Amino acid sequence: MADDVSASIITLHQPYPAPKPKTPLTPAERAKAYRARKKAVVPALPVLAPAPAPVSTSVTPLPPPVTFRAVTPARRRAASILLTVAALALAVVGMTMNGWFARSLGSTDAAGWLFLTIGVAADLVALVMPSCAAWLWRGEKRATALAGWAVWLMTFLFAVTAGIGFASVNIADVTMARASRATPAVTTAQAALNDAMTARDRECKGGVGKFCREREAAVTERRQAVDVAMRSVEQTADPQTEAASRIVAWASRGMLQPTGDDFAMLRLVLLALLPQIGGILLMVGRAERPS
Repeated sequence: MADDVSASIITLHQPYPAPKPKTPLTPAERAKAYRARKKAVVPALPVLAPAPAPVSTSVTPLPPPVTFRAVTPARRRAASILLTVAALALAVVGMTMNGWFARSLGSTDAAGWLFLTIGVAADLVALVMPSCAAWLWRGEKRATALAGWAVWLMTFLFAVTAGIGFASVNIADVTMARASRATPAVTTAQAALNDAMTARDRECKGGVGKFCREREAAVTERRQAVDVAMRSVEQTADPQTEAASRIVAWASRGMLQPTGDDFAMLRLVLLALLPQIGGILLMVGRAERPS
């Protein structure tokens, strides 16, 4: 039985076949095998997709906000310049008027020059103070601005009163000169009065009688005629006020009946007030000037 087991074991055992002798590889096969080993040792690197090129985006800056001054037309600048020129012209006129009238108040030459200096300085302050006060107010310096406006009010009132004096003196002189002019009616009435006075003197030389009293009455009538002629000249000495009163009465169909004195006062106020508003015009012109 042991022999049978051995036989079966021997039978089941199959010896390995003898290895075949290696045949030398050709150069092409060796190169192929080398490339296969190299690929097996070095793993293939993953192929990376090329990074996209950066896109250059140009950022356009926003335009500055359009303000009212940026779209100001050229006529606004012209209006500002004209206002400034008008303000300076009125200031020159006001200083001349006030300086002349202030100098005329001096009892001596030195006092007259002192009054002239005060008048010119007051006009200069009234010219520049509104612009300075407005600038201070915008700069939140309210107390200083209010003080400036108070000083301007004082100088403004002083300049207006001086302008009233200048205008009233000159208007009165011109009116009196016109009222005293000799018109043909005044000349005729004056000649008749002289003749009546001569006749009266001749008749009354020998005493007062009937004919002397008649000559006295004739002289009185001729004198009244001269007064009437003179009053008519005085009424036409200022034709502006008379014409203005008639125009208002005609336009209002008689509802308004202003007199010549009313228009004379209005004219006097305007002549004194207008040369003193140069400071206000200068302030408005500077405020409206585009930067």
